[in-house]
Amino acid sequence: MRERNQTLLTDLYELTMMQGYYKEGMNRTVIFDAFYRTNPSGNGFAVCAGLEQVIDYINHLHFQEKDIDYLRGTGLFEEDFLDYLRHFHFSGDIYAIPEGELVFPREPLVKVIAPIMEAQLVETAILNIINHQCLIATKAYRVVHAAKGDGVMEFGLRRAQGPDAGIYGARAAMIGGCVSTSNVLAGQMFDVPISGTHAHSWIMSFPDELTAFRTYARLYPNACILLADTYNTLKSGVPHAIQVFREMQETGISLKTYGIRLDSGDLAYLSKKAREMLDEAGFPDAVIAASSDLDEHLITSLKNQGAAITSWGVGTNMITSKDCPAFGGVYKLAAVWDEEANDFVPKIKLSENSEKVTNPGNKTVFRIYQEPEHKMVADLIALADETYDITKPLMIFDPVETWKKTLLTPGSYSMRELPVRIFDNGRCVYRSPGVMDIRAKLSRELDTFWDEAKRLVNPHKAHIDLSEPLFEMKRQLLNDREAFTGEI
Repeated sequence: MRERNQTLLTDLYELTMMQGYYKEGMNRTVIFDAFYRTNPSGNGFAVCAGLEQVIDYINHLHFQEKDIDYLRGTGLFEEDFLDYLRHFHFSGDIYAIPEGELVFPREPLVKVIAPIMEAQLVETAILNIINHQCLIATKAYRVVHAAKGDGVMEFGLRRAQGPDAGIYGARAAMIGGCVSTSNVLAGQMFDVPISGTHAHSWIMSFPDELTAFRTYARLYPNACILLADTYNTLKSGVPHAIQVFREMQETGISLKTYGIRLDSGDLAYLSKKAREMLDEAGFPDAVIAASSDLDEHLITSLKNQGAAITSWGVGTNMITSKDCPAFGGVYKLAAVWDEEANDFVPKIKLSENSEKVTNPGNKTVFRIYQEPEHKMVADLIALADETYDITKPLMIFDPVETWKKTLLTPGSYSMRELPVRIFDNGRCVYRSPGVMDIRAKLSRELDTFWDEAKRLVNPHKAHIDLSEPLFEMKRQLLNDREAFTGEI
């Protein structure tokens, strides 16, 4: 309920490693990549979100005296290191893929180039922010995609895992394509539309349903969505709603946004019957909204059954990403500056699990489009100093099954670099767009993807390739692993 200094929003081992680096005189500039390994919910991609909060976090990094006192009280930290923390600030560079972009596993969503003590400290918070908002934005996209053009309202605040998850989950859901949120604070903070109707308790607080409907219509004639299932949807709720709509017309009220909401029962059957009743009564433009534990799969099923629902209120399953509750982003060291070589020395993490072997070096990501359709062909993870000339042929290949190759001829393709510079020597040089602008950006980016890649079930797998120089760097490090592991 008060502004918080989030500098201690970190795992203890970040601080103990920082002190270790400090004591050993190790503070070389390094490169860390934040990326994820698996698309959430079986989706074909993820929606990038959360960068604005990362920027805010970095901008406000500082240790207050109460933070120093707390760390001293743990008995783990020495006074010279605590004194260093008093003067701590972030001085490095950050590159990131902007919010609203569509992203894939193993691509660096955030790249931190900074002295290792600084780069180490920010790991936890960056992952916390990016993991959460990318997850919810991707889940919201899936729900919105299933709704096929119907409005989706985010209704999840009361079921979110705490206030922050509710606030920033609502933000991410709006980025993912929702038309509004019930979260008033999120509406204020992010300048996004808010919406809502009324609860069953409103109906039950009046002597009868009709009186409750009439009262609500009198108070909110321009946003009159009446909850029709408190007692009996088809015998009571819908007929009473129709009666109120007629009375509004008779008194000269122009019906703008009006209709009913269904929150229980067989939504397909009830919505179709309600539609018939509303149409016969002369209200063909009345909204039929639905809630009740909806997700993309239930919405798809209801649409396949011919449900007459035109607006969807989605809460628990979206705000918690119930079927896939974690994004799984990681933060891995990719390179260390070598003074003698005057260059970054690439680093690689090995694992018995091939998917956990990292891509080394200072990297960027290019998106390749097929022209003139301007549809995505592949993403190319490349070294940051690589340049490409689209007037020349480009060969791309699968980094695992390397015999799978595609030759792109001049004029048949275009390329776009995805990451942008966010911080330059500790100074923010990027201005975050508004949430609704990010939402619009996502819509435009979705238009560049083939429909097969947007399927909710078994989507087409995108080609995420490594450039030849990066592939060779990785291959050499894997072949030379005894140089840094002692193995033969």
